[in-house]
Amino acid sequence: MRVERLLLCWLLACAGPAWAAPIHELTWDALIPPDAPHLKPQMTPLHDLAKLGSAIESAPAAQQQAPHAPVVQALDGQQVKIPGYIVPLEVNEEGRTTDFLLVPYYGACIHVPPPPSNQIVHVTSELGVKVEELYQPYWIEGPMQVKATTSDLAEAGYQLDAQKIYVYELPN
Repeated sequence: MRVERLLLCWLLACAGPAWAAPIHELTWDALIPPDAPHLKPQMTPLHDLAKLGSAIESAPAAQQQAPHAPVVQALDGQQVKIPGYIVPLEVNEEGRTTDFLLVPYYGACIHVPPPPSNQIVHVTSELGVKVEELYQPYWIEGPMQVKATTSDLAEAGYQLDAQKIYVYELPN
């Protein structure tokens, strides 16, 4: 009887990951429906930003391109993994952002016009990320919702409850 219990426990432990929902690794293009227009980001080259200096910091917020862009409904409820840059919306007492926008390129929503709403994911996380580490791209994993949200910075077409956040590293 004891051996049977041990065998059953071992089988359940090995089969556990098979019961978990598969994680879909997404690219930013996967957030745009195939028949939707692809808009090029209105980014200012970094060398031009250096010339502008503090003038950028005092400039009025840029208008978001396509704030109501079409989304991919099939992503609703999917467990996903997507890389991107963090734009903080809130920072807690420990200096961590637990409510943020995930965007495909550095500086989006701050120094350049925000990308279309289907290229912005509103993320919430219990642990969050230290604010001083925001220059770094991250992988964000968790369940995706196709649900629009509005913040002071931009409209987001998707929401994600981050279960894992870790540094994005280029493959060797």
